[in-house]
Parts: sequence; structure tokens; C-alpha cells
Amino acid sequence: MTQTHFGFQTVDENEKAQRVRGVFDSVATKYDVMNDLMSMGLHRAWKAYTLAVADLREGRRVLDIAGGTGDLARAFSKKVGSSGLVVHTDINEAMLRTGRDRLLDEGLVLPTTICDAERLPFRDASFDLVSVAFGLRNMTHKDGALKEMNRVLRPGGRLLVLEFSKVAAPLQKAYDWYSFKVLPRLGQWVAGDAQSYQYLAESIRMHPDQQALKALMKGAGFGHVDVHNLTGGVVALHVGIKC
Repeated sequence: MTQTHFGFQTVDENEKAQRVRGVFDSVATKYDVMNDLMSMGLHRAWKAYTLAVADLREGRRVLDIAGGTGDLARAFSKKVGSSGLVVHTDINEAMLRTGRDRLLDEGLVLPTTICDAERLPFRDASFDLVSVAFGLRNMTHKDGALKEMNRVLRPGGRLLVLEFSKVAAPLQKAYDWYSFKVLPRLGQWVAGDAQSYQYLAESIRMHPDQQALKALMKGAGFGHVDVHNLTGGVVALHVGIKC
């Protein structure tokens, strides 16, 4: 069996997928509340920045991968209008169901499907924009997933990867203390689950940093990749353009 990382642990690849599923099954109903608390509301600003960079127009076709509770799918839908298309996807059924129900409660009906980013069920060159927010670090074969995202984009289309990244050196000690001491306790208090937020802190450290992810995206076929550091590098938005 091929080995991979689940946080700081080394596990079989098949086991990682099951464990990641368990994490998001556990936190799905409290996901949005925890996002607000653990980021002190900053995740909303990060997503608003991503929306601005997306620069969508009426009629555009968008694939939202790891779309979870639907924040970005909702925002994208408003930009592309009735003549456009936003497909809301996630590999985790509990997260996708939570997002779908939330969107329906707001009167928004979007195509919603469970799918694995490493094997996307869409034709080549189907979308103008692909987004993945806080989902890439959980994927076992990031290079394969990025190649799939490239495949379904039209030439000139863009991939937006919003993800936790490597913080600036002066913030490192404080960030580590917050990540490993505060987050698990907050997760236990709000979601009744400290382990999932311990995994979150560990998975961030195992994820490629800004330059390594840029190199991965170029290796997956993106001709140009810009990196936007947000909040001192706590989060980075990578923007890749398909040749």
C-alpha cells in the first residue's frame, strides 16, 4: 500500500480518504460557526477577495470544488446570473447536503453533485473558472487533482486555490500557539470535536507552502500562476491561468 500523510501521521492512501471523510462528517453542522470563530470572521474577507479576483461576468461557467456549505457558490451565482452556471461539488456528502439545504433555504437552486477532484466527471474545457477553497490540502494526490482542474478549464480559463499557507516568520510562534493550543479546545467547546481541529492544524503544516504550490500548479499545466498572500500568509490565493 502507498503511504501518505493524515496530519502528522503516516497512513495508507485509502485510509486517509476515510479519515478525512470522518473529519467533515463530524464538523459539517458546525462548520460555518467554527469558521467565524477560529478565523475571527476573516474567512469572509478572504472569500470576498477571491470573488473580486474571480472577476466573473454574466454567462460564465464555474465549477466550485470542495464547495462545502456553499459560500462561494452563492456569491459566484450572483455574478454569472441566470445565463451562467455554477456547479456546487464536494466529495463529502454531509458537507454537500448542508450547503445544498442552506442554498435552497435562500431560494437558490444550483446543480449539486458529489465528486472526487482527482476524477472530475466533466468534459474537457467545460468551465471558465474553477475554484477550490480550503479543500486542496485534504486531497491525497494534489498533483492529479490540479491536472483534472486544468483539464476541465477552457484555454485561458482560471483556477483559484484559496488555502491556508505558510505565515510570515514574525507571526510563526503566535500562530503555532493558537493553532495547537486554542483551536482544538475551541473545536471541543463548539463542535464537541477537538481531534478534527487538531487535524486541521497539522494538515496546514503538511500542505505545500506558497512557492511549492505554485510549482505544483505549473507542473499541472498552468502557464502562469500568481500568488496573493493574505493576513500575513495565514492564507494564500493562488491564481493559475490555463495555456
